[in-house]
Amino acid sequence: MYPQEIVIPMKEELTENGFQEMLTASDVEKTLSDKGTALVVINSVCGCSAGTARPGVLMAVHNSAKKPTHLTTSFAGFDVEAVKKIREHLLPYPPSSPSIALFKDGQLVHFIERHNIEGRSAQMIAENLIGAFDQYCN
Repeated sequence: MYPQEIVIPMKEELTENGFQEMLTASDVEKTLSDKGTALVVINSVCGCSAGTARPGVLMAVHNSAKKPTHLTTSFAGFDVEAVKKIREHLLPYPPSSPSIALFKDGQLVHFIERHNIEGRSAQMIAENLIGAFDQYCN
């Protein structure tokens, strides 16, 4: 587990922008069982999360005409129960943090793994997500 004083500001970068935290397995199941689309960000303390993943996600949400029904996040190494449950829904993909998933009616339809975040700009992440929003969100 990471220390709370390190994690909280990183969580707030998303929660202060409308993302709801999923802290338990039941939070994950409830969110993913809802109709519509759910953007799930597995947040992390790593540099690529701070430098491109979180900024790219926020850029996409703020600049897309179509948006997911639910904006959610859980923190790897901190929200352990929720992240474990999310990763069950991401199979057969291996655990990856940070990562960004889009679910539609409970089904994974788009996934950006860490290796697709590292070395890419926030703008590239945003463009990738905006394309997915256009395709899957109403």
